[in-house]
Amino acid sequence: MTEQFTHLDAAGHARMVDVTAKQPTVRAATASGRVECGPAVVAALRSGDVPKGDVLAVARIAGIAAAKRTPELLPLAHVIGVHGVVVDLDITDDGVTITATVRTADRTGVEMEALTAVSVAALAVVDMVKGLDKSVRIADVQLEAKSGGRSGDWRRSG
Repeated sequence: MTEQFTHLDAAGHARMVDVTAKQPTVRAATASGRVECGPAVVAALRSGDVPKGDVLAVARIAGIAAAKRTPELLPLAHVIGVHGVVVDLDITDDGVTITATVRTADRTGVEMEALTAVSVAALAVVDMVKGLDKSVRIADVQLEAKSGGRSGDWRRSG
């Protein structure tokens, strides 16, 4: 099976894929990630005693804004209508788990938007708690599922 990588031209140069002829379809993608924190940061998050304010609210808004700005950050990403973004953050015993789901009815998928939302939400958490613990770290940012489009549905196994 020979498959052409559509982001390269005949000379092997990067190019933006032309999606003009594609019909808009409903598409969604979910990504996840974690910010690993020590017990003192987790305690401050749970009690609401982080000096910079409401960490989860700031991270949620940062993730939503990031999803909408993905084409500004990734040079080959298309400008599409981001029709829905949900960013969920949960405090766990070892940090914060982040999940983002992005939805559209457009000509290309929203996997990069979901991954960008999680990544920037994680960066916002780090920014908000770095004064309490400089050793916090972002881990395991990954695509969990996508639906719609030519390639159909996909879900991470395990």
